[in-house]
Amino acid sequence: MSSALDSLLDLLDLEQIERDIFRGTSRSAVVPRVFGGQVAAQALVAAGRTVPAELPRALGSARAGETPSAHSLHSYFLRMGDPGAPIVYSVDRIRDGRSFTTRRVVAVQHGQPIFHLSASFQTHEEGLEHQAAMPSAPDPETLPTAAQMLPRYADRFSDPGIVDRMIEARAAVDLRYVDAPPFGTVGEPREPRSQVWFRTNGKLADDPLLHVCMATYVSDMTLLDSVLLAHGRGGWTVGDVVGASLDHAMWFHRPFRADEWLLYDQESPSASGGRGLGQARIYTQDGRLAITVIQEGVVRVPRD
Repeated sequence: MSSALDSLLDLLDLEQIERDIFRGTSRSAVVPRVFGGQVAAQALVAAGRTVPAELPRALGSARAGETPSAHSLHSYFLRMGDPGAPIVYSVDRIRDGRSFTTRRVVAVQHGQPIFHLSASFQTHEEGLEHQAAMPSAPDPETLPTAAQMLPRYADRFSDPGIVDRMIEARAAVDLRYVDAPPFGTVGEPREPRSQVWFRTNGKLADDPLLHVCMATYVSDMTLLDSVLLAHGRGGWTVGDVVGASLDHAMWFHRPFRADEWLLYDQESPSASGGRGLGQARIYTQDGRLAITVIQEGVVRVPRD
């Protein structure tokens, strides 16, 4: 396991300071604010730690004695996070049902909420099965790593240290672009679609909540890329747009491991009113649809 992954796991291991109240710290990010994926993942950790390890026998085919697993989250980014201050996560136990358990989490800094999350957990059930087919994509092992790819575009950034910060920010995750990222094709509008493969840079424990939280962390890294591609914009690091995540929703359909290759297939159906929408599906390497993701963000062209 890499030291960067060890550091990220420590970041997700929140300190419990009271019943249903947790405290987390932040790590350095590419831009001087708390990375949204970190806040979302930490909030989901806080929610998951309040879910009972065992529930009574559920209706239908759910089995007694099983720990519920996360099946969806819906969240809003309310304020920019301060990376130099701790974040306090307060959990409301909305409902403990036979099949579904619901939690609401508010992340607070400097006395103000910066993030809000609602998460739902479900005990296992058998049911109807179908899924969208996995799109074609090259073998991830044939694609360059971030450390190999990012220096090629160093001349696109006005800040000479941005490449090193991007590599450091992604060191815990092996994230590989199928095609050039937005900052690689500035000024060349493309189809609003992008693909990346990702997995953690090391083996994780078997805790399903950990894998879900890790995927939540990574899901905020590239989802709005497809918005930028449609307009030939390079992104926040290039400086030809300014933006931030507004809301983020995920549905976890099938079990997966975040330390095994996952294909993040992303597209943007719309941009308007200073906002851009990204939607995506995440597949396991053997073709199972594991996660659906939708995110809207502020995407503004800077004024002269």
